[in-house]
Amino acid sequence: MEALGRWRADWRYPTALLCVYGFFSTVKPLEPFLTLYLTGPDKNLTTEQVNNQIFPVWTYSYLCVLVPVFLLTDWLRYKPVVVFQGATLFITTATLLWLKSVAAMQAMQFFYGVVMASEVAYFSYIYSVVDLERYRKATSYSRSVQLLGYTVGSVLGQLLVSLDLMSFNNILVLTLALTAVALLASCLLPMPRRSMFFHRGKNTAKAGTEGRDGGTGGMRPGLEEHGPAAEDLEEPGGERRGSRVLLQLWRDFRQCYSSRRLLYWSVWWAMATCGYNQTTNYVQVLWEHVHPSQNFSVYNGGVEAVSNLLGAATAYGIGFTEVRWEQWGELALGGFSGLGAGALFLMTFTGNIWVCYTGYVVFKCLHMLLITIAMYQIAADLSMERYALVFGANNFGALALQTLITSVVVDSGGLGLGIIPQFTVYASYFSVIAVVFSLRGLFTIWRSNKSHESTSPVKEEPPDSEEHRF
Repeated sequence: MEALGRWRADWRYPTALLCVYGFFSTVKPLEPFLTLYLTGPDKNLTTEQVNNQIFPVWTYSYLCVLVPVFLLTDWLRYKPVVVFQGATLFITTATLLWLKSVAAMQAMQFFYGVVMASEVAYFSYIYSVVDLERYRKATSYSRSVQLLGYTVGSVLGQLLVSLDLMSFNNILVLTLALTAVALLASCLLPMPRRSMFFHRGKNTAKAGTEGRDGGTGGMRPGLEEHGPAAEDLEEPGGERRGSRVLLQLWRDFRQCYSSRRLLYWSVWWAMATCGYNQTTNYVQVLWEHVHPSQNFSVYNGGVEAVSNLLGAATAYGIGFTEVRWEQWGELALGGFSGLGAGALFLMTFTGNIWVCYTGYVVFKCLHMLLITIAMYQIAADLSMERYALVFGANNFGALALQTLITSVVVDSGGLGLGIIPQFTVYASYFSVIAVVFSLRGLFTIWRSNKSHESTSPVKEEPPDSEEHRF
C-alpha cells in the first residue's frame, strides 16, 4: 500500500493516466471516412447537406464555447473539464451512431465543437501536477500519444474498411468502447490543488512572477490527495479575486501583443490555422468529388496516417536546424505558405485522386513545419501563464476568422459554394498569406542587414609606409 501511495504521488502516475486518456480519445477509425458514412446508405444525406449545413456547425460551436471553456478550465482546475470532454466525446459518437436526421448530425457537430474547445484542459492539466523540471518530458509524452492515437485510428479504419472486416456502424460501436476507456481514465486523474490563474498558491505565484521577469515561467504543483480543500487555497473575496485575475489577464494580453515580432508571428498563426482547419474539415468532400467512392477503393485512412507521421517527422526535424528564425522566419512563413497554396491549387484542379492525396500530404507537412517554428518563436520569451494566454488568443482569432469564412463561403445561408470554388478560395487565401509575409520577410532581412552595416566598426586604412618610415 505504501508503494502504491508513492506511485500515485509521483509525477508519472498522472502523466500515465493522461496519456491513456489522450490515446483512447483520439483513436477514431471512422473519422477519415466520415463524409462517406454520412452520404452512404446508413445516413442517406446528400453531399450538399453535409458540406453546407452540417459541417459548418462545428466551427460556430467551437467559437461560441472557446472563451467560456478556457476560463472554466482554469477555475475548475482542469480535471472536471477533461472528464467533461470525455463524456461529450462519448455523446458525439453515440449521436453519430444512433441518430440520422440533418438536425441530429448538426447536434453531433455541436458536441464535437465542445470537445475541441475542451482540448485546452488536456494540454494544461499536466502543468498543474508535475514539477517545472518535468514540463518538457511530460509535454512530449502527452502530445506524442495523441499523434499515435490519430495514426492508429487512421490505420485501423483503413484496414477495417479495405478488408471489409466491419461495417461503419460496428466501427462506431468499437469507437464507443474506446471512448469509454478514455472516460474511465479521466475519472481516475488526481485533482490538482492549483491552477495557473484562479488557484495559485504562494509557490505558484512566486514561480509565475519569476516567469514574467525571466521568461521561463513555471508553477510548483500539488495533488489534492490528502491536501486542503480548494476553498482553503483561495483568497477571501472570490469575486474580487476573479476580477483581479481577469484584469491581470487583460494586462498580460496587452503587454504580450505590444511586441511587434510576437504580433506578426501570432497573426500568421491565426491566419494559417484558420486555413488549415478549413482544408482538413472539407478535404473528404473534395476527395469524394475528385473520385467518387463507388468507383474507387478509398484510402483516406492511409493518407491521414502518412500525413500525420510525415508531419510529425518534419516538426521533429526542425529542432535540429540551425537557422536564425528571428531574421529569416517571416520569409520562411511566406515562402512555405506559397508552397502550401500551390499544393491546394493542385488538389483543387487535378482529376487524379493520387495527385490530390499527395498534395494534401505536402500541405499538411508544410503546416506542421511552420506551426512548430511559430510556436517556438512565440514561446521563447513567455512564461507558462502568458504562453497559455497567447495560445488561447491566437486560436480564438483563428476561429473568428474561420467562422467568417464559413458563414460567407460554405454555409447555405451565405454563398453556399460547391467544393471546387471553396478550395479555390482556400488556395487563394494562402497565396495572400504568402505574398504578405514574403514581403514582410524581405523587409526584415533588409532592415537587419542595414542595422548590421551601421553598427559594424569602420576599418581603418593601413598607415602609409613613407610617413612611418622613421
